[in-house]
Amino acid sequence: MRAVLVKLPSLVRYWTVVDDGYRVVRVADEYLQHLRLGQDAAESTTKAYAEALALYLRWCEQTSRDWRTAAERLGGFITWLKHTPSDPDAPVAGPGVKDVRGPGRINRILSVVRGLIRHAVVIGEVPSEVLNALYDISDDRDLPVEVRGEASGLRYVARPRHRLSETETVVDRASDVEVLELLRACRSARDRFIVMAMARAGLRRGEVTGLRREDMHLVSDATMLGCAVPGAHLHVRRRDNPNGAWAKSRRARPVPVDELVVLAYDTYWFEREECRPCVPVRLRAGEPVSRAAGSTDAPSGAQRAPGRVVAEGAAHP
Repeated sequence: MRAVLVKLPSLVRYWTVVDDGYRVVRVADEYLQHLRLGQDAAESTTKAYAEALALYLRWCEQTSRDWRTAAERLGGFITWLKHTPSDPDAPVAGPGVKDVRGPGRINRILSVVRGLIRHAVVIGEVPSEVLNALYDISDDRDLPVEVRGEASGLRYVARPRHRLSETETVVDRASDVEVLELLRACRSARDRFIVMAMARAGLRRGEVTGLRREDMHLVSDATMLGCAVPGAHLHVRRRDNPNGAWAKSRRARPVPVDELVVLAYDTYWFEREECRPCVPVRLRAGEPVSRAAGSTDAPSGAQRAPGRVVAEGAAHP
């Protein structure tokens, strides 16, 4: 079992699960399509889910269990996850060796498995009684009135039966010294802008790599651009991008930026403009691009940007 990328005719991409013969696992594929197309989940989300489902289905296959009823033995699945690497050909970790996965990762995999089974119950693939093996159902009848509030009737809560305790870790941002070291390691103005956008504006990597020129309102008054947000800012929008970048939040939002981010973007833009000129090169039939780049067909003394070769008649980027 393994996760593979699927590209639909509509150009929408998602990840699914295939067996050792590269045949699509139907139940996993239906669930992953539901996430991507029915719930507008990100492509990266379907990848994480497909990898988790591949592990669950692989465990079911190796232990000769039906995935529909294996929920009763998730304790054994947890032990298997601790010692079995994702690569089917890699050796299993033994006693005295550090666990392959920690509690946090295992809990996320279990959450995906529960989602698969809930979906299967909804579509009638699995009987609803299987949920009793996944959740403990409790109500609020024993809680004080002050806690229950003014709502009438009992409220039921479903708590997962299988969950590992996680050590609380403090999430720390990069210090100014660490950001400065990253900037010094950058080899282009584009890379420096990416670091500044993440450090100063708090953008996720999928958000910063999905920015377009129309999102950059780096002026004090953007009313001429049809935007009423005051001050320099940029817009984070969720959409399909050619590079696969995807904003996690479904809601578009403006993000204010300071003068350092504006300066980093201006420097990046100036650097990009310097690399824009290209020399049209006619590619002969069967001739590799690398050879055409060194061809003497171009006019003598013409400026040629590194790595930028376009076919004659093509539009310049």
